[in-house]
Amino acid sequence: MSDDTTTTEAETEAAPADEQRDALVERFRDALGDAVVDTHVLAGKDVWVRVATEAWAEAADVARNRLGARYFGFLSVVDWLPSPFGRSMDSEVDRVLAGEEAAEPPAMEQGVTGGSTRFQVLARVAHVGHPGDYWGVTLKADVPDDTLTVDSWVRTYAGADWHEREAWEMFGVSFAGHPGLRHLYLPGDFEGHPLRKDFPLLARQVKPWPGIVDVEPMPGEADDEDGEGAES
Repeated sequence: MSDDTTTTEAETEAAPADEQRDALVERFRDALGDAVVDTHVLAGKDVWVRVATEAWAEAADVARNRLGARYFGFLSVVDWLPSPFGRSMDSEVDRVLAGEEAAEPPAMEQGVTGGSTRFQVLARVAHVGHPGDYWGVTLKADVPDDTLTVDSWVRTYAGADWHEREAWEMFGVSFAGHPGLRHLYLPGDFEGHPLRKDFPLLARQVKPWPGIVDVEPMPGEADDEDGEGAES
């Protein structure tokens, strides 16, 4: 009886199968071989495929021209470095300004399908067919720490052009083969990359986060504190 119960519990806890996405992963493995580093299927919802850095451009070609993912959604970069400034209203810079000792930042965690570098490039593409014939996939690859360069996707997905320009400008990651990496938002002589976790926000260093020190009272609270809003 106990064995049957254990088996039933194990079957209940097992992840549900997703034949369509599992098959998609296998198609990537067949096309890219060992260049598929890791995968993750969230049954019924989504799929991620991480490929070797040197296979990044080939993964785009496989997705579009062999598997039919002709829809390009976006391309960007993730900085997995834990922010030295903390998060929101629990910001480390505010703690330091308050005279508290700075805490050690947590270790990097690269999210779904893992990783071994601070920066990762990721892109979303999809196959859009007749009703019921749809799938999307998020492709990822590590960006080498020493070169901060990956191959461009522009030759395969023309829409990746400005996405790569934005990633170059905001994260400092270059895209080999891009037809013209140039600024989208910032002046040409701007120094630094604003979307990096360690980019200094000078306004935060001059004054703590407003949510901590400048909390405005809710309507009626100020009157209550002055004794004007209390019932007689």
